[in-house]
Amino acid sequence: MIGCDCATCRSDDVRDRRLRPSIFLETTRTALLVDCGPDLRAQALAYGIRRIDAIFFTHGHADHILGLDDVRRFNFLQQRPMPCFGDARTIADVRQTFAYAFSPRTQAGGGLPRIATFEIAGPFCVGNLEIVPVPIFHGQRPILGLRAGRFAYLTDCSRIPDSSFALLEDLDVLVIDALRERPHPTHFTLAEAIAASQRIGARRTWFTHMCHDLPHTATSARLPDGLALAYDGLVVEL
Repeated sequence: MIGCDCATCRSDDVRDRRLRPSIFLETTRTALLVDCGPDLRAQALAYGIRRIDAIFFTHGHADHILGLDDVRRFNFLQQRPMPCFGDARTIADVRQTFAYAFSPRTQAGGGLPRIATFEIAGPFCVGNLEIVPVPIFHGQRPILGLRAGRFAYLTDCSRIPDSSFALLEDLDVLVIDALRERPHPTHFTLAEAIAASQRIGARRTWFTHMCHDLPHTATSARLPDGLALAYDGLVVEL
């Protein structure tokens, strides 16, 4: 947290150093990025990401889309536009925020990201990876989580509609928003996230999108079995 001297912000534990939330799903044939925040370049360099077949946007807030200009490098490496998937509102946010990339009047200069947008309203495939969008709420805004096989990702979540729980049955791994202990209008608290995870019943749950109110070691030590805080660089094999 900028300008903060709390114990978490001063921690030497690398798991307390948190960039903006994003995940990278990789199969033997397909590489899907979920959200690309302002830290995309640093994350790609840190974790050796050299190929992205497509991007799935959960929603259009700044901390989830502002790294999109850096797909220019992947355009060059892969010699094609980057397919980007999201609901109608999110795609509209992306096209407005990055209007220069879609305008025929923009001079290329140092290069423009080449982006192909696709509105989704149901399951779709990227290579051999089938994605099932999971409708959730971020405050009053409907956004999307996703399910891929027996894995689900629900970031920036404050409510899960009853109809979406049916999409979250029989999971091996769940990743779900848990911002802090105190109530927040647009994110689950840790207690709410624990309750949601227990209702879903995944074999393993990782919490994400934590703020500095939740130090990694102390918080993890008091979580029920099967639940843990995620951290930057975590790799989960399915």
